[in-house]
Amino acid sequence: MVTVNRVSGNILYIRRSCIVRKMSEIITPADAGSTVGDFLKHHMKLSAAQIRSLKFRESGICVNGERVRVTQVLREHDLLELRFGDEPCRMSHLIPEKHPLHILYEDEDLICVWKEAGMVLHPAHGHYSDSLANYLQGYLAGKGGQEQVRGIGRLDKDTSGIVVFARNRIAAARLWQQRQSGRFQKEYVALCEGVFPDEAYEREQTIDAPIQKVTGEKNKMCIVQERCCPAAGCFAVTHYRAISEKESCFHEAMRLLSAGDLPGPEQASLVRLHLETGRTHQIRVHMAYIGHPLVGDAVYGRGIAGQTCAKLCAWRARLVQPFTGETILLCPPAVKKVCPSA
Repeated sequence: MVTVNRVSGNILYIRRSCIVRKMSEIITPADAGSTVGDFLKHHMKLSAAQIRSLKFRESGICVNGERVRVTQVLREHDLLELRFGDEPCRMSHLIPEKHPLHILYEDEDLICVWKEAGMVLHPAHGHYSDSLANYLQGYLAGKGGQEQVRGIGRLDKDTSGIVVFARNRIAAARLWQQRQSGRFQKEYVALCEGVFPDEAYEREQTIDAPIQKVTGEKNKMCIVQERCCPAAGCFAVTHYRAISEKESCFHEAMRLLSAGDLPGPEQASLVRLHLETGRTHQIRVHMAYIGHPLVGDAVYGRGIAGQTCAKLCAWRARLVQPFTGETILLCPPAVKKVCPSA
């Protein structure tokens, strides 16, 4: 298991023009009798396009050292080996920009970065060259990298925290599968208005309330009042627990939220949250729904004069390296940033 919480000593960068990654599986009694194609689709969760790419790659699919077709029937103790190739793509549509970055972790398959509050993740209207993607492209270009990175998940402009980018198509697909299965987990910390009851400090609480877009609003969500709402994808579940000042993580969380000069414990509460679903503005909408909107949230709460961001941060993440299976724990960065090469 890899625990990452500092820039120095935790970065591995591999310059490449084409990378070949290998995966292997020992067939268990439960999977014996399946065809290679069924095993790749149902057990390894590969897409039809990924399987098709393996079929036409030399030694792309081998069983016990021999290249096989996807119709091959697997037997117990067979060694199935896959060789993926991924050509890095130039990101000609992105303008590489030099900007100091917090690099939390980097290897040949993924790169994990800390996003500051107020920074957009991808180029958008009014932010064509000052997004995190532009800065990351500038960082990679400064090291000779040319590959197209793919963001796994998203953070709103006003939310700070951990963002994971895949550096090849196969890594991206497997990281998305981890998100869907729950193996890739993020934990958030937020400062909410009001004081929570004692049970919120003693044990985890759950908010199960579907979310939908507000009709006529460009970027605002709301709780679906009718549970039988037919709108697709509105199911949303958030788990949270309030943090007391006595807990060791309290002051670190307050530092990350830049909350030192904000309402005190008699007016606001710190909470840790994790999501079962990833709806737009889910945490902000759910916390407002239970009467504790995020401090500084002018859309779902009262807002605060002089504060432009809701106090929310994705401060922890746990995922599995897509090819080695090693667990990676991501933590907030030190103050030091990596400056791109001149």
